[in-house]
Amino acid sequence: MASDDFHTEAAEGRRDRRFHGGTPAHLDDDELNRRTEAERADAGVSDYDPADVPAATDDPVPFDPAFDEVEQDIESVTARQEAEGETTPLSEDNPFPPTRYAE
Repeated sequence: MASDDFHTEAAEGRRDRRFHGGTPAHLDDDELNRRTEAERADAGVSDYDPADVPAATDDPVPFDPAFDEVEQDIESVTARQEAEGETTPLSEDNPFPPTRYAE
């Protein structure tokens, strides 16, 4: 039991119970940084704790435009404009863009 390592609340990393309870010779900087970030997130100083963020994935998210509502809306407006002749290019015979006013 005396040789069991235990993790204390101070940022001193792993500590051996066989030695006296004085100040450790070297504080664990990584542990200090981790606890500081967690306390900053708890206090509301920072938006989130970087240790709580999951790892990023390398797999791209599949995108199918057939199931995207915005893409379907754009395609339907484009199809209507083409069917009504609103997208004809300007030329000598057609010098003005289409209008929605009655002639």
